[in-house]
Amino acid sequence: MNYQEIIATLFPLVNFGLVVLIWIVQLIVYPSFLFYKRENLVLWHNTYTQRIAIVVVPLMLLQLIISITNCLFGFNMIKLLTLLIAVFLWVFTFTSFAPIHFKISENNFETVQLNQLVTRNWIRTILWTILFILAII
Repeated sequence: MNYQEIIATLFPLVNFGLVVLIWIVQLIVYPSFLFYKRENLVLWHNTYTQRIAIVVVPLMLLQLIISITNCLFGFNMIKLLTLLIAVFLWVFTFTSFAPIHFKISENNFETVQLNQLVTRNWIRTILWTILFILAII
C-alpha cells in the first residue's frame, strides 16, 4: 500500500471521527452546560476537557498533517480548500473556544459564554461536515 492509498483510507476516517464528535458536542454536550449548577459545571468541565482532548487533539493533528501533505504531493483546489478550512478551524478553536473554556475552568464565566459555545460551534459543525464530504468525494 503506497502513501496515497493510505491517505485515501485514513483521511475519510479521521474526518468521520471529527464530524461525529462535533455533532455530539453541538447537539448534546454544549447545550447541556446550561443545565448544570455553576459549581457542578466547573467540576465536570475540567474532567470533560481533559477527556475530550484525548480524542480531539490527535484527530485534528492528523487532519492538519494530511491536509498539508495532500497539498504538497498532489495539489488541486479541493485539497487547498480542505487545508484552508482545517487551518481556519485550528485558529477559530484556539482564538474563540479556548478562552471560553478557560473561563469556565476558572469559574469566571457567565451564561452568555455558555450560549456562545453553542452558537459559535455551528460554524465548526458546518465546516467539519463539509470537510468530511470533501474527504469522501
